[in-house]
Amino acid sequence: MFKFLRSIKWPVTALALACALLSAAARAQEATPLPALPNVMDVRVSDTPERARLIVDLAAKTEFALVSLDGPNRLAIDVRAATFSVPEPTGQPAGEGIVSGYEIEQAAPDRVRTILTLAQPAQVQQAYVLDAFEDQPARLVVDIIPATPEEFAANVTRDRAASTDIAAAPAQSTPAGGSELPIATRPLVVIDPGHGGIDSGAEAANGIKEKDIVLAFALKLQQLLVESGRVDVALTREDDTFLRLEERVALARSNKADLFISIHADSFQQPEIRGASVYTRDENATDVLDKVLADNENKTDVIAGFTMPQMAPEVVDILIDLMRREMRKQSYLAAQSIVHQLEPSVELRRFPVRQANFFVLQAPDVPSVLIELGFLSNATDMANLMQSDWQERTANALARGISTYFDSLKTEE
Repeated sequence: MFKFLRSIKWPVTALALACALLSAAARAQEATPLPALPNVMDVRVSDTPERARLIVDLAAKTEFALVSLDGPNRLAIDVRAATFSVPEPTGQPAGEGIVSGYEIEQAAPDRVRTILTLAQPAQVQQAYVLDAFEDQPARLVVDIIPATPEEFAANVTRDRAASTDIAAAPAQSTPAGGSELPIATRPLVVIDPGHGGIDSGAEAANGIKEKDIVLAFALKLQQLLVESGRVDVALTREDDTFLRLEERVALARSNKADLFISIHADSFQQPEIRGASVYTRDENATDVLDKVLADNENKTDVIAGFTMPQMAPEVVDILIDLMRREMRKQSYLAAQSIVHQLEPSVELRRFPVRQANFFVLQAPDVPSVLIELGFLSNATDMANLMQSDWQERTANALARGISTYFDSLKTEE
């Protein structure tokens, strides 16, 4: 700095000195490049009459913005990115329903835009960005559901008034368990951390017990759901307590739960089997592994000296008949919604919506699902289950799945 000042010929005005300093600062700023914006690696759209999903694979996390457009009806999604290398920048979605086509363009040097042409009025239900994880890149996920013409027109008017520049105000990710849709009354979700007390459940070679993993995860999921403000939440156990299977079901029924979720992380003799899955109750298991898992869980009460309650045949017939009707349908919808949100976030088993005869899913008047987070017998699953980032990512996905399930019930009304 002193050398620079001595090189100026005196006398010099204060204005000239200020200009010289600003010019030097500008040159220094030019010499320090800004962080590079990421590349958009891939864009894909899946579509059904009930919902569509846009997934944008990114070289790194970045900001995004959304806007509704008419003439024709479209949704435009911008991400802050310098380039895109999408193999097919125009095309048709996988499936038929809400979206009739899409295209990707470089809207500006710092923006890549995806334009979805709509076959019917639609609205964004959830939008969020995921960190890169394992072999998955960072991702923007946008879930889209049908809207009335009036709702779509209102969104167009709102977005037009907000800004003429789609990327002027970056959007915020929808909170886990949250949604763009309002909800009138808060449903009750009962979370059941499996095992507890004398029943440790599965146990890893290093002594880690299933009962501890699922309780910690259930508490994290409860916190996310409570923070969303959309649902009320209760746990069947909040500490290392043993509950009979019958008691777990009774807690959900007596509190008139709107959804019962049992959380587990089992083991199996084949260590290569890994990934999350979601079960609904069915007397016929999807495969042999599912039957083994259900049989093992159903023996839980024997550990503490209890036996399964024996019901009169006519009562069993009534329960099974009810289960096969409305509650079986609702349980399957809940399982689908949860898997739909888990899919871009974590490793899933092949055919992740599965069936088995779990006693804990027997309630005839409460939609019920069982979540297998992974397998303690698989080294990768075990490492993930102990990792806070994975727990957070999976709990966020589950919270979103629960939210989308209740949103789907509203759209059916």
